[in-house]
Amino acid sequence: MGKKRRENKAKKQAGMKRRGFGVAGLVIALVIVLFVSAWFYTKGPSRLSSGEPKASSGYVRRETKIPLAPALFVGKTAMAYQVAQEIPDILDQLYCYCECDKHMGHLTLLSCFVDSHAAT
Repeated sequence: MGKKRRENKAKKQAGMKRRGFGVAGLVIALVIVLFVSAWFYTKGPSRLSSGEPKASSGYVRRETKIPLAPALFVGKTAMAYQVAQEIPDILDQLYCYCECDKHMGHLTLLSCFVDSHAAT
């Protein structure tokens, strides 16, 4: 009977690990959707079709480096770096919740994408 308990426990733990990967994938997908929707909101065709010059918001970027090329990465990580290249001004205004500002000297969420920190 002890062997069955060990097998059931091992199966239960494996299921929990898979569920954790599913949640992480869902969170990554949600972040990407938010970035893409923010890009469409700020730079979509409806905003630029009036022919009038776009008003400057007066925002000055804190992170001066450019994000790494998405070609250096694969899968969802490459997609995240692609989004970082397309909307750096938005990412520069967002706080990074991994607290890399305290440990790595990053200024904003965009700072995670100027090195390989966002890939880890």
